[in-house]
Amino acid sequence: MILFSKKSEKKTYDRSNQKPVIKASICNGEQVAGFKDIHTGKFEEVMLIRRAEDLETFKTMYGIEEEIAKEY
Repeated sequence: MILFSKKSEKKTYDRSNQKPVIKASICNGEQVAGFKDIHTGKFEEVMLIRRAEDLETFKTMYGIEEEIAKEY
């Protein structure tokens, strides 16, 4: 019996106005997953990506199945 388990809650984003993007730093290699507004170019950070598992967590959290583009 599991008493304190995390709920795997699906989150949503505006698919008509936003696209999932990974912002990667050229200097230190830090990667941040989030959503970029298609019209304004504004980036909304969601989570830091340290390992491949973090990226998979981000993709399952928002129901993303396609490959996510990287921007530098």
